[in-house]
Amino acid sequence: MITQKAKEITPFIVMEVLEKAAEMEKKGIDVVHLEVGEPDFNVPSCVSKAVQNAFSEGRTHYTHSLGDPELREQIAIKYMNEYGAAVSPDQIIVTSGSSPAILLTLGVLCEVGDEIILSDPGYACYSNFIKFIDAKPVRVPVYEEDGFQYRSSEIKKRLSDRTKGIMINSPMNPTGNLLSLEVMQELNEFNIPIISDEIYHGLVYNDRAHSILEVTDKAFVLSGFSKLYAMTGLRLGYVIAPKEYVRSMQKLQQNLFICASSTVQRAGIEALKSADAEVEQMRQTYGKRREYLIQRLKQMGFSIKVEPTGAFYVFVNIKHLSNDSYKFAFDVLEKAHVGVTPGIDFGENGEGFIRFSYANSIENIKKGMDRLEKYLADNFS
Repeated sequence: MITQKAKEITPFIVMEVLEKAAEMEKKGIDVVHLEVGEPDFNVPSCVSKAVQNAFSEGRTHYTHSLGDPELREQIAIKYMNEYGAAVSPDQIIVTSGSSPAILLTLGVLCEVGDEIILSDPGYACYSNFIKFIDAKPVRVPVYEEDGFQYRSSEIKKRLSDRTKGIMINSPMNPTGNLLSLEVMQELNEFNIPIISDEIYHGLVYNDRAHSILEVTDKAFVLSGFSKLYAMTGLRLGYVIAPKEYVRSMQKLQQNLFICASSTVQRAGIEALKSADAEVEQMRQTYGKRREYLIQRLKQMGFSIKVEPTGAFYVFVNIKHLSNDSYKFAFDVLEKAHVGVTPGIDFGENGEGFIRFSYANSIENIKKGMDRLEKYLADNFS
């Protein structure tokens, strides 16, 4: 018998779009991928060399369960240099990507039936992590006219004695918007642990992302190397936790994961030390793509009330065309051969939106926009 909670895990719809696109490509159909939230760059050259050196030096054994001490030291330096946040290396648990970091964090915060506040729309997998540990996701609507910022009044209405955390994600998936420092300060006043997913930090174009650690030292920070350093397949993340939680999280790590890959941790050290120039080139390239994509979408009549300035996403309102984002996305894929992600993948309040990813070349984005423009003319003119 399969457990009920395993049966209730919802699919990640963007993967279904990707899988359908792969079927079309096998038939020789050219598909422009604007659905996938994965950097199209290779890892920085220093990262590639570090992995090779780690193997040749025999660095293929277990590390400390909290992570390589040198890597934790470099992460602590990063947070001091970028945010003025004093973090001890002993507060950092290195993980195999940021997903285990989410699990470790929820594992020390939630008993059965406890609640975690999430934005709606928000990253699709958060709620499934929460449900899997028998806690309850509580969705709070956020709105495009606010730049998808939390409204404290909406959170207040949903708080209970079972609320054990408030999840934030800035820059945000799926919207690409940044949470303001003022909103972070308001959330901190609830005196409830804040879980801050900062995986897209560094990918910001007209502003800067604030870390929750600028506001409080009682928060949990989730981050990693997948997005900024284009290291998705290497699976390297971390969580920064308040000191009193670290030992319990370490025990979970020891039992569930032992440690992150030793060779990849060496690559993470080198990324933090030496990859800045290549990362900046990536960021500038993303920025040009962002400007082009927003310009083309506006020319086609899409309204973008608050332009996104982070990550590599644009979340676009299509309610003037359809209130069924799932059907719309697959119709665009079938007829225009452009992959996009339906907003319903990110929560009920994401219905009527489509997420575009600009983690693709400017040439492919142009091709995709040309195809979308023709699709709209053929079907909605």
